[in-house]
Amino acid sequence: MHPPPTSNPKKPQDLFLVCGLKSLGQHCVAILKKYDVKVSAIEDVQPEHWEVPEVPNLLEKLIVGDCRQPSVLERAGICQCRSILLVTRNERINIEAAFAARRLNPHVRLIVRSDKQNFNKLLWENLGNFVAFEPTHLSAHAFALTALGSEAIGYFTLEGQLLQVIKHQVQAKDSWCNGKPVHRLNLTTRRILSHKSVSSNALKELFGWNPESEVQVGDTLVYIDVAYELAFSEQHRQSHSQKWQWQQFLQSITTKNLKDKIAQFWQSYYQSQNQIRRIATIYAITLLILWLVGIILYRLYYPDITTQEAFYATAVLLLGGYGDLFGGVEFASQSKPSDAIPWWLRFFSLGMTLTGQAFVGVLYALLTDALVTSRFHFFNSRPPIPQRNHLIIIGLNRLGQKVAALLQELNQPLVGIHPTTLDQETLPDMPLIVGNATEALTKANLSHAKSIILVGDDNMENLEIGLMAHAMNPATTLIIRSQDRQFSDNVAPLFPYAQVICGAALSAEVFACAAFGENVLSLFHLNEQIVMVTEYKIEDGDTLNGLLLSEIASGYSVVPILYQKYQRDNYSLMPWYDVKLDAGDRLIVLATSSSLQRIEWGEMLPRLWQVQIEKALTANAIIYGAEEIVLIMGCSSTDARQWMNNLPRVLPIPLYKHQAQRLVRELTKVQVLANVIYIGQP
Repeated sequence: MHPPPTSNPKKPQDLFLVCGLKSLGQHCVAILKKYDVKVSAIEDVQPEHWEVPEVPNLLEKLIVGDCRQPSVLERAGICQCRSILLVTRNERINIEAAFAARRLNPHVRLIVRSDKQNFNKLLWENLGNFVAFEPTHLSAHAFALTALGSEAIGYFTLEGQLLQVIKHQVQAKDSWCNGKPVHRLNLTTRRILSHKSVSSNALKELFGWNPESEVQVGDTLVYIDVAYELAFSEQHRQSHSQKWQWQQFLQSITTKNLKDKIAQFWQSYYQSQNQIRRIATIYAITLLILWLVGIILYRLYYPDITTQEAFYATAVLLLGGYGDLFGGVEFASQSKPSDAIPWWLRFFSLGMTLTGQAFVGVLYALLTDALVTSRFHFFNSRPPIPQRNHLIIIGLNRLGQKVAALLQELNQPLVGIHPTTLDQETLPDMPLIVGNATEALTKANLSHAKSIILVGDDNMENLEIGLMAHAMNPATTLIIRSQDRQFSDNVAPLFPYAQVICGAALSAEVFACAAFGENVLSLFHLNEQIVMVTEYKIEDGDTLNGLLLSEIASGYSVVPILYQKYQRDNYSLMPWYDVKLDAGDRLIVLATSSSLQRIEWGEMLPRLWQVQIEKALTANAIIYGAEEIVLIMGCSSTDARQWMNNLPRVLPIPLYKHQAQRLVRELTKVQVLANVIYIGQP
């Protein structure tokens, strides 16, 4: 974090340098200019194609040359730069240029495009004021979350906890929110980001919703909550999951009809793919029944033999020993010769022998199938292709592999399609179809797929395969990667069923925000805006220093989700807004680009509300009311007691709407009558 510019906080004129004017660099220039700063650029050759047409008019200077050369950096004004964005497509060039820039300007902030995570960490430790991103990793989250097609629109981890952003349309059965004021939905594990009624438009600001509004059926809620902790090991999680599954199974056995459970199991087993196993199961059950019937019949017809002898005699028949028992040889320990046995018992015995022989054949088939399958898995250990409700990824380049890895972390069934075979170490748990994408769609069970993600490097090929996939299954969600913003803008309106995502435009938001000193941890989409998870370390003179969290939230339209006091190990997730920031504190917020601009400039939204206090119903209400005023407004206790001793009155400090409404609610709890007054523009 950094203090606001001293000359004019609303119109800072810092110089920013962008090295590399391919797609990512052009988008970075366009976003930086939204902050009303000076931007220069370096490119090794004069660009022939401008993906963002307005870029040439936005640049202060365009230097053609090698950004690793000190003379080129000096011509571009590196000594006056606040930040330099090194976003060429060559990691080596970016890192070498970072060394040259740091030598010429020890204070310049370095934002580098690089995927060498270990090396980047070492550079951060040694160079300082250094941050590195890889656009592939940044945009992969957007593709993965879009493909889920669920209420979750964002995932990220903080301090070993998985947080998820949910967009939920309220149903009549939602007792946790239906009919309740929005402010009551905020918990220590949940924070409301947006509330939109059926009749209203989408909100542009994170704090634009009314805390006192009642949630109705059809409203849309966006909130962030803690999904679960990631601190314990994967093995512990699996054992915990298995224990829970067994508990659920035992509970279901005691609460439901066992006959229905058996029928349900048999139906699901009968629908399985392995025909031999189904036949083997039928034979095994038949053999058991014949075995029991045979023991009973021989025991009844030959009372002189024991149950054990009847057991073994039936077993011999089932194993093909008909001739051993009925070849003129008498049963042991019995007086009736084999030729005196009734025809029906002989026929039953022959049937048992034939059934047993058939079962032996099926057993051999099972063993052969197991050997062949094990040999196949030895050479190709990838799992089988899912049958339904899965996701299909076409193009397993770096972006495709990152998207697949994210989806696997979320336990999503998926299958990949790629022209060539991947190494066994690359996504070994993902089914893979090798070959032409258009021919592989049928093999991938597209007709039952939930989503198809096309992340190839060719825009037109992605579109062609996407249109073909939509024709085969119009119900599937279609996500198409674009490397050109103009292509995205032209294609998206023509094919509304497809979601066209330009990775460069997404990543540029993070690079541009990082240029101002912000540490962007993750991002997601909300109401056609990019919301960034941004970390601040508060310093003396910062625009956030000395403010209450409630003032930061409403004044800058951000949502604080983590607060940590300076030199303390413990932290607060979803902190309450009564905390005042001091130098050294750590704060993580959800913010849009415009919110980060306000923080950069120190430009808070106007305070348009005041609280009018009518009277305190008891003597203790005066004391408790003063305490609430100090806590929520951040004023001195002397002023608060003076105001409470001279009622009725309007509190002289203007507040934000959320602050004022919360103060009225808390005063009401301590028996102080108060209301909110709108004072309009100051």
